[in-house]
Amino acid sequence: MKKEYRIKKSSEIERIVKSKKSKADRYFVMYYNKNHENTHFRFAVSVSKKYGNAVKRNKIKRQIREIISKCDIKTQSDVFIVVKKTTGNLLFQEIQESILNLLKKHDIYEVKK
Repeated sequence: MKKEYRIKKSSEIERIVKSKKSKADRYFVMYYNKNHENTHFRFAVSVSKKYGNAVKRNKIKRQIREIISKCDIKTQSDVFIVVKKTTGNLLFQEIQESILNLLKKHDIYEVKK
C-alpha cells in the first residue's frame, strides 16, 4: 500500500471516530467518514497490545492491509479499523469475510474483477 492510502496522524483518526459512523461485529470495529479533501480512500488499523505480542499484531495488520488492497473502495473515504481481542486465532478467510461484511455495511465495498 502506498503512503497516500494510510492515515498516520492521531488527529485525523480522532476526527473519524468523532464522526460516529461505525459498524462492529465480534472481531472488528470499523469507523468510516467521508473526506472530500482527498481523491482516494485512506485507512488505518489499530491493534491493542492486549491482542498479543508484536508478531501477532503485525500479522493481523498485514492481513487486513492485504484484504483492503484487494477491494475497490469508493473514493473520498477514510476508514479506521480497530481489532478486538476476540479475533485471536482466526483464519485468513474468516478475517476477510468479517472485514468485507463491515465494508458492505458502510456501503463502500465493490468487488474487483
